[in-house]
Amino acid sequence: MADRPNILILFTDDQRFDTIAALGNTQIKTPNLDKLVARGTTFTRAHIMGGTCGAICMPSRAMLHTGRTLFHLQEQGQHIPKEHTTMGECFAAAGYQTFGTGKWHNGRPSFARSFTDGGEIYFGGMMDHWNMPAYHYDPQGKYENTIPECFNPQATNRVIDRPADHIVPGKHSTDIVAEAVIDFIGRRDRSKPFMAYTSFLAPHDPRTMPKKYLDMYNVDEIELPPNYMPGHPFDNGNLRVRDEMLEEWPRTKPAIRQHIAEYYAMITHLDDRIGDVISALEQSDDLANTIIVFAGDNGLAVGQHGLMGKQNMYDHSVRVPLIFAGPGVPQNQQSESYCYLLDIFATLCDLTGVTAPTSNEGLSLKPALDDASHHVRDMMHCAYVHLQRSVRDQQYKLIEYHVDGVRTTQLFDIVNDPWELNDLSDDAKHADDIQRLRVALHKWRDDYDDPTNSFWQAMT
Repeated sequence: MADRPNILILFTDDQRFDTIAALGNTQIKTPNLDKLVARGTTFTRAHIMGGTCGAICMPSRAMLHTGRTLFHLQEQGQHIPKEHTTMGECFAAAGYQTFGTGKWHNGRPSFARSFTDGGEIYFGGMMDHWNMPAYHYDPQGKYENTIPECFNPQATNRVIDRPADHIVPGKHSTDIVAEAVIDFIGRRDRSKPFMAYTSFLAPHDPRTMPKKYLDMYNVDEIELPPNYMPGHPFDNGNLRVRDEMLEEWPRTKPAIRQHIAEYYAMITHLDDRIGDVISALEQSDDLANTIIVFAGDNGLAVGQHGLMGKQNMYDHSVRVPLIFAGPGVPQNQQSESYCYLLDIFATLCDLTGVTAPTSNEGLSLKPALDDASHHVRDMMHCAYVHLQRSVRDQQYKLIEYHVDGVRTTQLFDIVNDPWELNDLSDDAKHADDIQRLRVALHKWRDDYDDPTNSFWQAMT
């Protein structure tokens, strides 16, 4: 039992797939994630399955922890029911010491049954990074609303209550979470393997960070992405959701450069502390026997296609970083296999010899780790509330919208147009491609029990 590999999951909030220097972003500084890329295998086409509410991170995290598909979650993924075995429960039953810290957005009972240890636990969604309302770990699982703390993380007049049993003022959330897992690594029960879920709150807005990280980026030198737009070309149904209100219309180039600089600075701060966590593993002689998984809960537009948030089907919002490193994982390898975050659960079970629960629906990525040319999934399907659906094969991506009785279709050649700029849906040469992808989308609807009848009636 003790010789089974440990597991360290490093999970970030709102980090897009293309925000690691070693994977091609020459503007961002991520030296520690670059080392992780070299030490492991990166899945360059990892996706989320989408969201059943504007807070994409709730269903995204529920899918990660249960291996369940989007429409097989309950209550939009906000609360994980007892019949859905969590990753923490599964590994605890297999003899692991399970530790959780940081953001948990899926209900307190499911956290309590998932982790045998923990600290600096945050049960909310977004927050002021410098005044983190957190809970200490309670072995009895009683996380009561002992301190109702009100503050304003959005710089608006909206006040949000975030109950906690203590407030950590003056220290950034990234530092708090990193130091919690470093402390655990130093005091863990060495007679057992461990699974440590480390869920950072960055780079989610409000994008604030220690000044030295922002000073690393010259706003005037930030390059705008090719798909920067002052506004979205049509109503996608969610242009007034919270994320989209973080910047005025039209989106100006100076404003978007500032947002990107702050976004990158948040990630560089994350990268710095991730380096400290990995160093702690090395100092405790655990690094060689620890599987490290790095991933983000969803992407973020930050000015691409005129959008700011993640409530859409473009790659900047549905694609996420995903890296595996450690025992059983090839080094300096990249896989183009399509996969979802919900496949992480089954993969870790496969790598450790732990039996996955019957409630899990994810697929193990081990075949793609063993053979980089292997494709675990051939197509990706995504959904956003009752408004948007998408499907992609190896060449094309179809997005369908139904907003206030108006149906809109987009088709992109994702091989030759990765920035999704040239809509081919009106090109008669691609009528067969659209039809083929629509058939695949309807099959996915039936296979995964999409209940959104209003959307599908509009598609007939």
